[in-house]
Amino acid sequence: MINGKKVVVVLPAYNAASTLETTYNEIPMEIVDEVVLVDDASPDNTVEVGKRLGIKHIVKHEKNRGYGGNQKSCYNKALELGADIVIMLHPDYQYTPKLIHSMSYMIANDVYPVVLGSRILGKGALLGGMPIYKYIANRFLTLTQNILINQKLSEYHTGYRSFSREVIEAIDFEANSDDFVFDNQMLSQIFMKGFEIGEVTCPTKYFEEASSINFSRSVTYGLGVLKTSVMHRMQMWGLAKFRIYQDPQKG
Repeated sequence: MINGKKVVVVLPAYNAASTLETTYNEIPMEIVDEVVLVDDASPDNTVEVGKRLGIKHIVKHEKNRGYGGNQKSCYNKALELGADIVIMLHPDYQYTPKLIHSMSYMIANDVYPVVLGSRILGKGALLGGMPIYKYIANRFLTLTQNILINQKLSEYHTGYRSFSREVIEAIDFEANSDDFVFDNQMLSQIFMKGFEIGEVTCPTKYFEEASSINFSRSVTYGLGVLKTSVMHRMQMWGLAKFRIYQDPQKG
């Protein structure tokens, strides 16, 4: 715990058997209370590796629910366990668990209710091997999103995120897509609710075992990101009302 606040790390996994142990071994257990592994019907032995490592809370989807669907299970399980701070960390070792300290303390000390690990602050993305077309797309989409949403993040596309319980309970993440655009819908919801988001510089690694989406899926994702930003602007102006910005159903 930090300042009496329970810290839960959630690992949304798909085919993470080869990288899960390396990721898990770097999680700072001196401040982390629980680890949750959610396996999205991986054909490999991700679940068996998780059990061997002693992860107590393992959720296995019998059918693949997609990246967004995986995160929904992650956050629901974290709330069920009484988390005050939730760290979402990819178990493919693309992001270092060594930033969990910094991200958790920023929330525990009420500096920010949400903290992102940014690959764009500094030169972490390119130095880590991010493909140049993805870097250019990241910069273009982020600029467009900042204009439409009226914010100033360095990037919206990192998979390394931490949230206070208050934030997760305030948004209807269940209304979001089960696909990759879930991440951007969630940030849009958070800003719409008036929460601020902090960022820390995060190195990243691109290698064969690290998860990544192909070009066609990237295009679909990019179009979904732009659609979400336009929806956000229309909601702000009162031109439309979208389900993702409604208050979550209680009970």
